[in-house]
Order: sequence, then C-alpha cells, then structure tokens
Amino acid sequence: MKSVTNQSIFEGIASIVGQENAFLLDEDKYKYSHDETEDYSFMPDLVVKPDTPEQISEILKRCNEHLIPVTPRGGGTGLSGGALPTKNGVVISMERFNKIIAIDELNLQATVEPGVITEVFQNAVKEKGLFYPPDPSSKGTCFLGGNLAENAGGPKAVKYGVTRDYVLNLQVVLPTGEIIWTAANVLKNSTGYNLTQLMCGSEGTLGIITKIVFKLKPFPKKDITLLAPFTSNEEACRAIAAIFKAGVAPSGVEFMERDAIEKTQKYLLNEMGQKVNIDLPDNIKAHLLIELDGNDDEVLMNEAETIITVLEDFDTGEILFADNQSRKDELWKLRRNVSPAVNAYSLTKAEDVVVPRGNLPALIVFIKQVGAKYGFNSVCYGHAGDGNLHINIMKENLSDAYWHNEVNEGIREIFEEVVALGGTLSGEHGIGIAKRPYMKMAMGEVKLDLMRGIKRVFDPQGILNPEKIF
Repeated sequence: MKSVTNQSIFEGIASIVGQENAFLLDEDKYKYSHDETEDYSFMPDLVVKPDTPEQISEILKRCNEHLIPVTPRGGGTGLSGGALPTKNGVVISMERFNKIIAIDELNLQATVEPGVITEVFQNAVKEKGLFYPPDPSSKGTCFLGGNLAENAGGPKAVKYGVTRDYVLNLQVVLPTGEIIWTAANVLKNSTGYNLTQLMCGSEGTLGIITKIVFKLKPFPKKDITLLAPFTSNEEACRAIAAIFKAGVAPSGVEFMERDAIEKTQKYLLNEMGQKVNIDLPDNIKAHLLIELDGNDDEVLMNEAETIITVLEDFDTGEILFADNQSRKDELWKLRRNVSPAVNAYSLTKAEDVVVPRGNLPALIVFIKQVGAKYGFNSVCYGHAGDGNLHINIMKENLSDAYWHNEVNEGIREIFEEVVALGGTLSGEHGIGIAKRPYMKMAMGEVKLDLMRGIKRVFDPQGILNPEKIF
C-alpha cells in the first residue's frame, strides 16, 4: 500500500469533489490527523469532503486502482484512534453528509445522513415527541455515523440499549465502490445474514455509511435524578447490582469516584465559569448518579423510594434528590464533563472496559492495585449500570519511556483481569489502534481469523481504514 505521491492521481481524486472540497496543505489537513486519543497524530496526504454516495464510490474506485489507503472520518471525537490515517493516504470526511432526510412519525423511524450531530438529531425527533436514546457524552459534537461505527452507548444504554439496537437499514459504499442497502426498513427481518448489524461496530473497516434508518421510541415525559454518595468505590459498585435485583430499571446509573468530581468541578469553574455545588465530606469517596424515567409520577416515586431503601444497607452519605430541572441539568453536566476535565488536567490513556455489573467491585479494587504497583494514578467513572467502566490513566509526571512501556504493562494486567471477570476490552470506544495489541486475549485466534476473513471479502485490497482492530 502506498501514499498519494503522484500529482495526477491527486488531481483526479480532487476533481471528484471539486477543488474547494479537497485539501493538500498541512495547515488544512492537521485537524484530520488526530482525534481525542492520547497524543496520536498521523498526517493524511489528502483530505476530501464528498457529499454524495456516488462521489464516495468514485473516490474508492480510484483508490482501489492505485492501492491508496482510505480513512473515513466523522466528528473526530474518537478515543481509540479508529479514524486516524495511520497509513497516510486519503481521509474522507463525512461532515457534508449532515441532513436529516425524513422523520416518519407514523412508523417511528427516521432517515439521516451520517454527518448529523447526535444531539441535533435527538432534539429534532424530540420536537415531534419521539426519542432516540443512545446518548454518548460527546453528543454535542460527535456524528451519528461515528456512533454507529463504534456502536456508541452512553448513560441510557442500561435501559434502552446501544446504537446498534436502533439501526434498521444502512446505505453503504463498499471499498470496491458498489453502493448497497444492507436490509429493509422493517422491524423484523429473517432474510439472510444480518449485514446491518455487521456494520455496527466495524469501525469503518468494511464500508462507508452514507444513509442510516433508525427506529425511534415515544419520548418519556417524566424523570427523577438522585445522587448517592458512598464511603468507598467498592461500596458504590456493590450497590449497583442490588438496585437491579430489587426490580428497578433505571435509565441511567453512572459511577464517579471522588477525584472525577473534584477535577470536573474545577474544570467547569475555570473553563466555563460554572460552579457545581456538591457536598464532599472527607469520608465520601464515590457517587452514583441515578436516573429514572417514564410517564407516571407515582411509579417513578415508588421506584425512587425502593432505591433509597436498598441503599440503606450500604455505607452511604445523604442522598441528594434533584428537585428541579436546573439541578438535574447541573448534575448531568458534571457527569458529561468528566472526560474533558481529566484530559485538561493530564495526558491520559482512556480505557472503557466492561464486565458483568456484579463483578465491578472486584474490578475497581484491582485497578487501584495495579496503579499502585506501576506508579500511575487513574480516574474511574462510567456507565456502571451496564458494567461499563471508563478508566482514565493519567500521565502526570511520568517519563515518556515509562508512559509507553511500563504503563502499558499495567494496562495489559487490567485487561487480563477484565477478561477473567467475564468482560471484554471495550464497551463503546472501540478497538482502533489503541487496543489492537490486546485483541487476542479477548477474542482468541479463531475468532480473529474469522473477522479477518470477513474484512477480506468486503475489502480485498485492504485499502479501507487499514491497521484498525487487527
């Protein structure tokens, strides 16, 4: 595989989208060389911004002919390096695919392009009384196509599921240039292999998505938010399984250790001038942010009372009941800004492992033990209701050599423990390049070979998003 070096090849690809949508200068290409993954950066040879499937098809045909690597890119919010042009070549930015094509209120469906920002789509369907639940923390900037490529989830996944649970049909341009629809716009489909689900979580390695048909739900009219403090990380994680065992199905159960809250409070105050007041006595080490939603106030209050009763058996502090929308929004702003707050404090390695939620207490203890062994600090938080824990390992004053070697050995030990606890390497960030070295421990060689075989069927020349996952 080779990078674009022939001027005539570049001119031919640029002519497909027009010179105003093709970029060769480094200052124009720089933002496409990196995302939110550590400090990785790979400069593409060319960035193009098509706006039709036919343009993408023609670009891919040219790149196939000349064995030029192609990297599809969404909003650039990835945390595993899944949209980085590690082999240089051509980046196809999907930012001009930004239309909500149709919202079908009768069939509870919507057809959109992949460059639509997630929160823009959520707000558009909400105006019609409809609900698109996948809710990643970066929803204000991430693209729907990137959510689908990584199978994003977010806080509401514990009750409503992840992105793949809302995808009915996809228009996809294959690496060889063919344009296909993967299924039909129906709720049940037993017609052959499920190509739609195969695309979900494939990290842009099998095709480039150009249209998405989502299913929707009616928007829940009521919600309750609780913030429960605990005397230890382990105690907070132990309480999660007990809540579900009591028969309550929250729409969100978010774990934040004390350090996550303190750093985010400082970040919001310093960067946005916003003060979030939360009482943090010395003995409180972690919090659970719990949300209930539905359409019946009495049912929600009964569920909230059940949760409070369950938590009486744990070492907790005073539970905060958010009694107005402003306070609810404030608490969720705190949770959604943990990641940028930690990244503003230090360069981080952001891992998002997932285990059965009953095994979270053992995992959180092990993570801190590994940190002590290897001399690094971590900030843990995440969608603990479905066992998805974000582990932000901070570089702080560690040397570059130690950061790239010994710290990675600590991460390997954490991943080994995750697998031993019945979990896996990623709940929503994907594998990309950051977790690629650890895939064998989670998947085994037989499954990896099957995946490589699928990749070869879709992309026989291996041009599309190379060096990802495997």
